[in-house]
Amino acid sequence: MGVLSQANPAGGAANAAYSGQMKLGIISDTHGLLRPEITPALAGVDHILHLGDVGKVSILRELEKIAPVTAIRGNVDRDGPCAELPETEVVLFEGRYLYLLHDLKTLHLDPAAAKFAAVLSGHTHAPNVYRRKGVLYFNPGSCGPRRFNLPVTIGLLEVEAGQEVEAQLVQIVPQ
Repeated sequence: MGVLSQANPAGGAANAAYSGQMKLGIISDTHGLLRPEITPALAGVDHILHLGDVGKVSILRELEKIAPVTAIRGNVDRDGPCAELPETEVVLFEGRYLYLLHDLKTLHLDPAAAKFAAVLSGHTHAPNVYRRKGVLYFNPGSCGPRRFNLPVTIGLLEVEAGQEVEAQLVQIVPQ
C-alpha cells in the first residue's frame, strides 16, 4: 500500500462491465471482530476501505475475499502487521481523490484546497455524514464490538467521475 492507490477501473472479477462508477465499502473500528453480517452488507462492492482500529490482520485477509482492500492504522493498531499500516492514505477512484485518516481531529490540511472529494475517518464510533466547502466528510461508525450504545454500522460510497461522492450509512445489527 503506497501513498497513492489507483483502483482497478474495471472493478475486478465481480464487475465484468466497466460502468464509469464505483461502489466502495467503508468500514472502521473492527477492533478484531469481523461480524458475520459484514460480508453480505459488502456484497457487490468494488473496493473496501478500512479506516483503522483493525485489531487483527486476519480481518483484512477476510475482507480481501470480498474485494480489494486499502487499510490504514488506528490508535489500537500498535503491534504486529497492523502497526505497519500507514497512518493516512490517499486513494483515487474515478478521478476523485479520497483522504483516509483514523481520527478527524488529526487532520492538518485543508481538504478543499487539496482538491479532495472526501475525507473518510473513524475513531469516534459515531456515524456522521456532512459536507463542508464542497468536501464530503464521512465516518461510517463502528462495525466491531458495540460501544457507547451507538449503532453498529458500515458505509457505502458511490463514486462517479465528475459527480459528487455520495455516502450511505448501513446499520448491520439492530439497535
